[in-house]
Amino acid sequence: MYCGSCIRDNVLAAGLTKLDWDVTLLPLYTPIRVDGDDHSIDQVFFGGINVYLQQKIPLFRHIPAALDRWLDRPGLLRRVASRAVSVSPKELGSMTLSMVRGEMGYQKKEVIRLVRWLRETAKPDLVCLTNLLVGGSIPALKRELGVPVLVTLQGDDVFLDELTEPWRSQVLEEMRILAAQADGFLTFSHCYRDHMSELLGIPKDRFHLVPLGLDVSEFEEIARGRRERSVGQTMGYFARLAPEKGFDLAVGAFLELAPNFPDLRFHAGGWLSEKDREFYQKQLARIETAGLTDRFLHIEAPDGEAKRAFLRDIDLFTVPARFLEPKGIYALEAMVCGLPVVLPDRGAFPEMLEAGAGLSLHRPEDVADLAEKLATLLSDPAAASVQAEKARHWVMQTNTQEAMAQATSEVFQKLLHESVGK
Repeated sequence: MYCGSCIRDNVLAAGLTKLDWDVTLLPLYTPIRVDGDDHSIDQVFFGGINVYLQQKIPLFRHIPAALDRWLDRPGLLRRVASRAVSVSPKELGSMTLSMVRGEMGYQKKEVIRLVRWLRETAKPDLVCLTNLLVGGSIPALKRELGVPVLVTLQGDDVFLDELTEPWRSQVLEEMRILAAQADGFLTFSHCYRDHMSELLGIPKDRFHLVPLGLDVSEFEEIARGRRERSVGQTMGYFARLAPEKGFDLAVGAFLELAPNFPDLRFHAGGWLSEKDREFYQKQLARIETAGLTDRFLHIEAPDGEAKRAFLRDIDLFTVPARFLEPKGIYALEAMVCGLPVVLPDRGAFPEMLEAGAGLSLHRPEDVADLAEKLATLLSDPAAASVQAEKARHWVMQTNTQEAMAQATSEVFQKLLHESVGK
């Protein structure tokens, strides 16, 4: 799928490069899939096939390096990853535990390979991991490279909470051990910092808040076009078509609104996993039962151009996520396009409002309140446009690629300076 964390990391790597950092964006498990230019290297560590086979079959923990390289080929991983397979966290407890145990887990030789490549080829002054769930290599990185190791926290808890027991408790215990060895953490909101500080048992002063950023130039044409066309009544949802993202809540709001807004349409875009296909079919059945199939459009996992076309065709936006949203890239993309948005009153979103973004907040998991907030925007297009323009201005001022890169660069420089002084 197009992964929000990968998109964010990719945009950051490009932004840091513009600031004269020498950046190596290193894919783990599979090649990254982003809807813009890919700034990662064409090499994969902890290849998903290899990791799985080493977990299940002891022989693969000792195979020759040549076979490892064959299994880790980006082309092979892309072909396998493109197939419809279930990757539910509920089924991955034992492998997740092994991964966070690093050198003590079944994927020990993957840790050794990564550290050796970094030491001999990349020779970094600093390593920043994209989440703590891939942090099993932190002890080896610290020991062998002697450089600061930062961790970006952007959804680890969501995956963790889907693990069944005893795996969740055991993985969390290992994550807390790893967190104590990291040199710092990057997060995008005070709310998520506080949540992860408590979850991992890490003092808040070890967290660095940086803005979430976009390459806003990708969306400028959409924003201009919105000012030139008449306001319509197409409601949009763009995220994974999954319960945790609240797709069923968005459907419920559409069903409540449709009788009072005969011109209302509902467009949904986003990736549908095999594990969520039954859930999705149930939502389609609800729409069909209400006689609204002709007013619903689904575009599955569109690429960058199709995503921009999707955003161009809608008039207001919502993703009523059930979990504590650490990022909300989809919200920033909608806002920078000049769309009025309605989002749940938790996670990163209340802080966006407090910081000056124009948006409406609804009570979490409350379909009636979500529908009411959407109805307010549909009934007053002029007020909705004012809100949308305020949101767009806020993103342009504070959440650009340049702003994210500059803030992250300052954190990196601080850590490097402190490491020299030790």
